[in-house]
Parts: sequence; structure tokens; C-alpha cells
Amino acid sequence: MIHTHILVCGGTGCRASQAKEVQEELVSLIKDKFLTESVQVTTTGCFGFCEKGPIVKIIPDQTFYTQVTPEDARDIIEEHIIKGRKVERLLYEDPKTKKRISDSIHMNFYKKQLRIALRNCGIVDPENIDEYIARDGYQALGRVLSIYTPAEVTDIIKQSGLRGRGGAGFPTGMKWEITSKVEATQKYVVCNADEGDPGAFMDRSILEGDPHSVIEAMAICGYCIGANKGLIYIRAEYPLAIGRLLVAIEQARKYGLLGRGILGNDFEFDIELKYGAGAFVCGEETALIQSMEGRRGEPVIKPPFPAEKGYFDCPTNVNNVETFANICPIILKGAEWFNSIGTEKSKGTKVFALAGKINNVGLIEVPMGTTLREVIFDIGGGIKGGKKFKSVQTGGPSGGCLTESSLDMPIDYETLLDEGSMMGSGGMIVMDEDDCMVAISKFYLEFTLDESCGKCAPCRIGNKRLWEILNKMTKGEATEKDLEKLIDLSHTIKDTSLCGLGQTSPNPILSTFKNFKHEYLGHVRDKQCEAGQCKDLLHYTIDAKMCVGCTACLRNCPVGAISGEKKKPHLIHQDICIKCGICYEKCKFNAILHQS
Repeated sequence: MIHTHILVCGGTGCRASQAKEVQEELVSLIKDKFLTESVQVTTTGCFGFCEKGPIVKIIPDQTFYTQVTPEDARDIIEEHIIKGRKVERLLYEDPKTKKRISDSIHMNFYKKQLRIALRNCGIVDPENIDEYIARDGYQALGRVLSIYTPAEVTDIIKQSGLRGRGGAGFPTGMKWEITSKVEATQKYVVCNADEGDPGAFMDRSILEGDPHSVIEAMAICGYCIGANKGLIYIRAEYPLAIGRLLVAIEQARKYGLLGRGILGNDFEFDIELKYGAGAFVCGEETALIQSMEGRRGEPVIKPPFPAEKGYFDCPTNVNNVETFANICPIILKGAEWFNSIGTEKSKGTKVFALAGKINNVGLIEVPMGTTLREVIFDIGGGIKGGKKFKSVQTGGPSGGCLTESSLDMPIDYETLLDEGSMMGSGGMIVMDEDDCMVAISKFYLEFTLDESCGKCAPCRIGNKRLWEILNKMTKGEATEKDLEKLIDLSHTIKDTSLCGLGQTSPNPILSTFKNFKHEYLGHVRDKQCEAGQCKDLLHYTIDAKMCVGCTACLRNCPVGAISGEKKKPHLIHQDICIKCGICYEKCKFNAILHQS
């Protein structure tokens, strides 16, 4: 009889850090020690604490091991499993108290989280439907088909206050209702799994860790709107998520949970995958539909909306992965339960991919209304290297950069918009004092330029002109007139672009200009980069008092820009220096100065 379960994170992040090898080593040792009848190793979805992966968790004592390597597997088996002694060196060390913590519920990273969409990630084997069923899986579908009419289910979703988690925040129940009322012989349910924000991996993790939750919710949606076909649009660069989805769909068919006569009912529903090539613009629902139809992924003018005329002109309901992952708990626990979580207009929880200059990089899920300060400093553990917090970018490349004055602001759809940012799909990138906000704006605009479909002139041409102005600024070649053009053109692009990508592309510029205007002026008027990141505005010099003449800088300079004799102060020739910074990195005596 199995009495001990060893859960190994099987998310993409941990697999990149040898989680698969850890799992294989654990299985091999269990076999060698004749423990196969009492100990079982299970690969799960992402635990969320990616900074400390690979994660290994022991059940039932809840021991949580971090940064486990294949070489650590022997200690886990011989010390913990056989002798009952926890491997102290693999336990998480609290960075403030320096104490070892053995279970996740006492870690700050997890304390303020409420996991609804991520409820099964890190717990079940995503390739085993029985484990999903053991966690109330497919009960919601069974209840819907046996108790409720489609209109009653739609009303539950409306009453819950669930809004789309893909960015716009449109009420989910209302969307379902609109689609259900359109008369048609063929309708579709589409799951948008085209997650393209830099640093975002919420939807991928849900599909990798709990694919059945999305499949079940799509079937419920199909029942409500009168559709018998579901399509999941997923980028081909998510091979692990695709593989687990295919396994899950096949298992659901075998169990009679997809196909004809689901659970003995007349209801019929099946799901097919559609692969995208990784274009950011295909996250927009009309561009996504164009791509699924085999055309170029470009947005089209709305109305008509997909709910009326979508995939091959049929009424189509489009929701993203995280939205679907919330459906089953709402059916099982009730609209009032979900409605009681969050703020007045933003109900439930939100999953964020926490990244950038932060100690605890990872995937988190918090109630709406949680403040940015709680997310960044309590859950995220603060800024790396003890640096000062400077800004946080929410909403991906279409979002804005918020400052310290917004840290106590509750996170919800309306508040973020009021502050000049947006919820987006949930990317959250933290920046510290070393980041240049002009360079950050340029970075996001480069992303937009790469991803623009080019259909409308404001986005195609306007954003190119914005990038050129920003490029001049980072080179110290811009004037104050350029700065005026930058802001005027940003507003024009926002007002005239065809789709959300173009309409929101200037947001990083406008929000950083609002909050860090002095940095823009510094680049334009004084030709200085306060953060010291714009290479063309930097000057490397040698402090003669600190230089001991070790020749390390001279020997490593790739262009021979440094001269000097041994044990005597050296000199950097500015006309030769390419500002690569190697001398600064190699000097052990803090003699190299870099100034803007």
C-alpha cells in the first residue's frame, strides 16, 4: 500500500533545471531499495515557486524541498523516506530570519495566495485523469448536465462576477449569454491559449499542470451556448502543454466526458487543437480566428463581434485559459462564494507571472484587491541584491510602468486603468534603480514593432517613428522638439489604431513619461542617463588614486583603448573606447568609473 507520495514539479521551468532527471533518479532509487509498494513518485504541474526550482514535495508530511538536483535524490530517499529525517540543507531558508522552513504554508511566498485557477497545479499528475476526478474533477460538468438548464448555468457565471482574464476584463457570463442568443446551426467554443506577453507563463502553466480543468469548463460553455465543438488555439512553441492537452483530451474521450452522449446525456461536445506560430497579435480574438481559419493573423473591425460572427462566420465564444480554469469551482461552490472574493467590480483571484528584479520569481495567484506592495515585497520577497524599487510594469508590452506611489494601490481592473496601466493577461515585471525608463520604453516598443501585423498605418508606421525618437534619446541625439513629437504621436496612435495592440502600444511611453519625466529630460537636455544604462551616454574613466596598475583592464580591453605601465595609473582613450564595460567588470580595485 502506498503511504508516501513524492511530488516532483514537471513544469517547463523546473524541467529546464533537471526536474525530469531528479524524478528518474528518485524512481530508480525507490526500485533499488525495494520501496515500490509503499512509495510513489508523481510528476505534477508547476508549484509556482520557480525561483527555487526544481521543487520536490513529500506527502503526507508536506515537506517542501527546493533547488533539488539529481544528486540530492539519494539523500531524500535514504534520509527522509527510510530514516524519517528531513534533509535540512534542501529546505527553504527564509531570507530575513535565516530559518529553515519545511512546508510551503509557512512560506511568505504562499501565505497570501489563494489558488482557484491554480488549485490542482503542483498537486495532481496532469496526465492522469483519475487524479483530477479524485479532486472533484468533472463533478461540475455532471451537475450542470443533470440539474441546470443552459440559461441557469449562464446566470450563475453572470452572478459570480467573473470577468475575462485575457486582458479586457469583459464579463464572462454576459459573453456566454450573447453567444447563446444568436440563432445558428453551428457554434464554437474557443480557448485562447496564445500567451504572448514577455515574461508571462500563466496559461501555459495551467495547461501543463491541470489541462482537464480547461477541457471540463469548455464543455460547460458549449452546453450553455449550444456549441458541440471546441477549439484550443495554442502556440506551437508550448510542446509540453500541447502534449499534456492531447493526453487529457484522449482520456476524457475514453471516459465518455467528451464526444457523443456525455455522462449519459444527449449533450455532444469535442475539442480539437489549433496551432499558432507565436504571433503576439493573435492574442486578439479576431486575429486569432483569422489564424485558425488558415489566414494571416490580422485583427478585423468589430462589430460584428465573434459572438455573432466568428470562426467561419459562426457564433463563437472566446475565453482564455485562466478564465476557463475558474468556471468549475464557481459551479461547485456557487456564485456567492466567488463573488465574495475580490473588490467591488473585480471578483475572484488573478494569476500573475512575477518576474524581473525580484527575489521570488514565479507564478502566483492572489485575490483581486491585493496591493502591489504585498505582491512585490511579501510574496515576491523584495528587490534583488537589496536594490531600491523603481517601477513595476503590469499588463505586458501594452501596459504601463507604475511607481512607488502606486504600491499601496489595490490590484483590480479599474484601478490599474486609472493609474495608466492595465491588468493584461497577468505579466508583472519589477524594475530596480539600475533600470533606465527611456530604455525600457524602447525595449517594449521594439517588441511591438516585431509583433505588429502591419495592417493599419498608425501602428505600422507610427510605432516605427516612436522607436526612432527613443533611439535618438538613448544616443544623446534628441531635442526637446523630439520629446514633444513623441508624446503627440503616442496619443495619435492610441486614438487611431485598429486593434488593441496598436491602441495600447504607446502605454509604456506615456506612463514612464508621466512618472519619470525627469529621465526623459535628462536624456534630451543634459545628454545623461540617470541609471547609467544607455551605453552611448556613458564615459568610462580611471581613478588614478585607486588604480594600482595591475593591467587587468588593459589586458582585457578588446580594442586596446587602455594604456599604462605596471604599478602605475592607467588611462582610457575616449576616442578608441567602445564602452563595452569589460574594464569595469574586470577591475578588482574599484578604479574604473562609469558616468553619464
